[in-house]
Amino acid sequence: MAARAIWKAVIQCGKYQVPVKLYSAIEDRNIHFRILSRKDKQPVKGAMVNPETGKIVPHDKTRRAYVAENGDRAILETTELDALEPEPSRNIETIAFLPAEQINHRWYDRPYYLGPDGNSKAYFAFIEAIESSAMHGLMRWVMRGKMYMGALRLHQGYPVLITLKHADEVVAIEDLVAPGGADLNPKELEMARQLIGMLEDELELSAFHDAYREQVLKLVESKAKGGPRLKLVKPSSKKPNDDLGSALQASLKSLKKSA
Repeated sequence: MAARAIWKAVIQCGKYQVPVKLYSAIEDRNIHFRILSRKDKQPVKGAMVNPETGKIVPHDKTRRAYVAENGDRAILETTELDALEPEPSRNIETIAFLPAEQINHRWYDRPYYLGPDGNSKAYFAFIEAIESSAMHGLMRWVMRGKMYMGALRLHQGYPVLITLKHADEVVAIEDLVAPGGADLNPKELEMARQLIGMLEDELELSAFHDAYREQVLKLVESKAKGGPRLKLVKPSSKKPNDDLGSALQASLKSLKKSA
């Protein structure tokens, strides 16, 4: 089934305009369960309850508040929050073009594919310009009431717009305590290099799958057919070996046997 566009926009690069359609580059594959009443197996729904009285509070009788660390509350009206939302727009503004290495992957959040929206000539000319420059675009736009910053890059010749995390969401390396420990002796270091060399391989995307989801779907299919519960085998957990040298030797020996 062909992908469906989730939003239309116009890339603004100075006075140059490129109409585009956004397509989600990832999809939610999580399994979502319905909560049922144990007695009659009918779906139940959540409700907001006053913890002191135990009574249900209707949505139109609620208010939003921000609770500070000291417990103080700031009551916020819906109209006040709505007034703070950015002005709606269909423009994706180009702020700058940067060398690819300046936008670290730690900042990446959610990717979108960009397809042409009518003016394919402008679209393909823009792609060719990005490809020849080997640069990434730093973009800004408003979508569904929220301001985004993003990186525009090519993937196999296809433009991808990736939303970026905000500065206060990314933990700086300088904030981490550098790990310490005893220096490796030359023998241990050589064995570690051998181990890395023996594990060198090509990327296989088929290895990235959700084993839990697959097991749940098998269980659902079995129960839907009236079958028994599946017998799930949990992997055995081994105690870590504190002796680095012997652990490296055992790992190398195991890989040589399986080769």
